[in-house]
Amino acid sequence: MLKNEIVLSVGQLNRQVGQLLEGHFSQIWVKGEVSNFTQAASGHWYFTIKDERASVRAVMFRGRASAVGFVPKAGERFEFRASVTLYEARGDYQLQVETLRRAGLGDLHEAFLQLKEKLAAEGLFDTDRKRPIPAIPRTVGVITSLAAAALRDVLSALERRAPQVHIIIYPAPVQGAAAAGQLAEALNAAIQRNEVDTLLLVRGGGSLEDLWSFNDETLARAIAASPIPIICGVGHETDFTIADFVADIRAPTPTAAAELCCPPRQTLLTHVAAAVGSLTAQQLRLIERASLRLDRALAMLVSPQQRLAQQSERLQVLKNRLARAAGAPYERRAASLDALQSRLMRAAPQSARLRRELQHNVLRLSAAAPRQLAQQGARLSAAFLTLQALSPAKILGRGYAIVRDAQGEVVKNALDLSKGDRLNLELAQGSTDVEVLRASSLL
Repeated sequence: MLKNEIVLSVGQLNRQVGQLLEGHFSQIWVKGEVSNFTQAASGHWYFTIKDERASVRAVMFRGRASAVGFVPKAGERFEFRASVTLYEARGDYQLQVETLRRAGLGDLHEAFLQLKEKLAAEGLFDTDRKRPIPAIPRTVGVITSLAAAALRDVLSALERRAPQVHIIIYPAPVQGAAAAGQLAEALNAAIQRNEVDTLLLVRGGGSLEDLWSFNDETLARAIAASPIPIICGVGHETDFTIADFVADIRAPTPTAAAELCCPPRQTLLTHVAAAVGSLTAQQLRLIERASLRLDRALAMLVSPQQRLAQQSERLQVLKNRLARAAGAPYERRAASLDALQSRLMRAAPQSARLRRELQHNVLRLSAAAPRQLAQQGARLSAAFLTLQALSPAKILGRGYAIVRDAQGEVVKNALDLSKGDRLNLELAQGSTDVEVLRASSLL
């Protein structure tokens, strides 16, 4: 052995080799097939990555594995981002996987960009073709899976924000090979039934492959052709699909889609209260103006006493003129004039008597008004109690429900129903949709 030769132990050799591997092969992508997959009790994943020519051992620690969202199966192909490490105890090298994606997602992204460019060139994303969303919808349709968490989020948001809005669900799978076609079928069914003001197309978050059903060209064209405004809330805020670009409004989440489709109930009530207040103020102003016009008209009227006094004064003037006239022919006319004056005085209204009668009638009216109001109030209270007792809401509060079929008609006979029919139950607090499992008569 030469004097300056360095002798390494096996552990030192493996350590240095490991440092070389980690320094040279850090953060690389490796494509292969999973085999010998094992999920340890600690949550770590141990498996082998192989292709037609070779294989390598790999490990994915629990923290990284829990973020994947699914468990790989033997035989599936993935692309792994990993660093190369050396297990010093045995001298075996392995891959320490940080993340993985299904093989071919790069092709999916390329297909996404190509379809986006094609539809954009056709004008399907143009702002001027977007339909306006109804400001106050009566009925909102939701296209999603019945098992999706997104559906629960939408229903919860609408119940909290606008409980008066009726909701119709058009179920369709949101993931899988046939999901895009079934989503398009659900959309076409909603268009044909024409029973909603706004449609919500929603799904929770996921990978590009999970959301791929919403990048389908057929579904995109169905959304663009829909006469019903559509709000698309697919994935999380950072997720974008072709359906988002074609829809009339893109919402960052399903909950946001529910919030965009209708204003809060409290806001509507505030607007109604403001409108009622404005209408009341306008009515008061109209009444005040009419009262002023009435006062001016009354001021222009001349009372019978005043008119009689004016006529008497004019008569006296004429009498004096007649008395000053000379000659016998005028005396006869003077006598006739006196007779006419006597008749006029006898025919004049008895103002004092009429004033007493008027005061008497005013007193009678003042006494009768409270009694009349009390009688009408009692009748109104009785009618209100009767109406309240017969109110449908009162009946529903005792545990009853109003059952309507898919056409909104009230169901009265169980024999009119068939298994699979969809019904709407209106309860004392809200409503719900059910499906008939069995129909039978109590008779």
